[in-house]
Amino acid sequence: MLENLSSRLSRVIKTMRGQARLTEENTREMLREVRLALLDADVALPVVRELVSRIKQKALGEEVIANLNPGQALVGVVERELTQIIGGDLPAQEREINLSVQPPAVILLAGLQGAGKTTSAGKLAKWLIENRGKKVLTVSADVYRPAAIEQLKTVSAQAGADFFPSEVGQKPLAIARSALDHAKRHFYDVLIVDTAGRLAIDEAMMQEVSDLADFLNPAETLFVIDAMLGQDAVNTAKAFNERLNLTGVMLTKLDGDSRGGAALSVRMVTGKPIKFVGVGEKLDGFEAFNPEQMAGRILGMGDIVALVKDVQKAVDIKEAQKLAKKIKSGEKFDLEDFKAQISQMKNMGGLSGLIDKLPAQFQEAAGRVNDKDAERALRRTEGIINSMTPKERRNPDLIKASRKRRIAAGAGVSVQEVNRLLKQFEQTRDMMKKMQKGGMAKMMRALGGMGRMAGFGGFGRR
Repeated sequence: MLENLSSRLSRVIKTMRGQARLTEENTREMLREVRLALLDADVALPVVRELVSRIKQKALGEEVIANLNPGQALVGVVERELTQIIGGDLPAQEREINLSVQPPAVILLAGLQGAGKTTSAGKLAKWLIENRGKKVLTVSADVYRPAAIEQLKTVSAQAGADFFPSEVGQKPLAIARSALDHAKRHFYDVLIVDTAGRLAIDEAMMQEVSDLADFLNPAETLFVIDAMLGQDAVNTAKAFNERLNLTGVMLTKLDGDSRGGAALSVRMVTGKPIKFVGVGEKLDGFEAFNPEQMAGRILGMGDIVALVKDVQKAVDIKEAQKLAKKIKSGEKFDLEDFKAQISQMKNMGGLSGLIDKLPAQFQEAAGRVNDKDAERALRRTEGIINSMTPKERRNPDLIKASRKRRIAAGAGVSVQEVNRLLKQFEQTRDMMKKMQKGGMAKMMRALGGMGRMAGFGGFGRR
């Protein structure tokens, strides 16, 4: 997102070395690059002017502290102002979802058709169940698209939430009344209401969602908007903000385009906090919005906090501790352990989502990894290991020529691929030995070959 800004800033930083302070002269070029990058990212012009003005005001005369050059100091100013403009100026409690009401807390989702409301309803339900421990009910008031009702039913089941049925032909207000009554009688903590959208703003749609909001008196009315909408985001945001008492914004499809200027425009136009962001179709691609972390990602500094959380969710801590204990006791790292590590990698989902959270200097190299190729390589690796006997997995040294041929035939691969896997396994085992001996420097050097474990070094290619 806004990767253009990151690359432009990097180029200008190199030209500003050796100067003692930020002046109007040496910041002019940097501010020009910031302005062009924001406009290229479809950020609304009033927002660009405001942000550039604030950066200029704060930057001029700022001392360049030790270990920083003027370019790096200016990036610090840009980061601070960017953080403020996307919500860092708000108290933390205002950026969080409000559930401090008499249950059920009603969350109304509003937005244009195609913004991702229905998928977001499932993602939000899953997030509330896993992160807040809530009992969640969903309902669709979109009586114009039968597919939308079925889609909400499906994603609700995947999220672990209950679904209140509705049908084409019913009145949205009647659906809302029945769902709210059901939620009260069955002691639900949260009721998520998915509303109908249109391909463009029209009076009938606005009146319908306004009537729903008046009746439901929701704890949260979230405006769901596609991050790729660009300049149109401003007009859409204004229209919804004028008719509804919006409490926050949910940005979707942040992974869909390198622009994503809506993240900046919508916050400033509505004055409402961005509360959640979504990426991809999978229900796990959803997180509470954090201005500081988002500013870091926009500027190419990465979002290591979010990356660590992703890894923590995917990794089985007990299994990791068990392996650490095994290595520490001097036991051999075998192919069963190797397979377990591959399973952990698969649980992390698509690699592109993880790479997006790395700092910019690592993204270029990591970006050469293709999601599909990597996942295919992991599956082939698992297939080869599954073709081995338990005895062979526990003692790989037994695997000689005849066994390799049998394993290859069972996995549907060539003997050369079995040899490559065994070589990668040996490299990983060597690294584990270095860890056991405490040779941290040696271990770090060995980490260079870890990527090949998943097939990134050519495994699986024919």
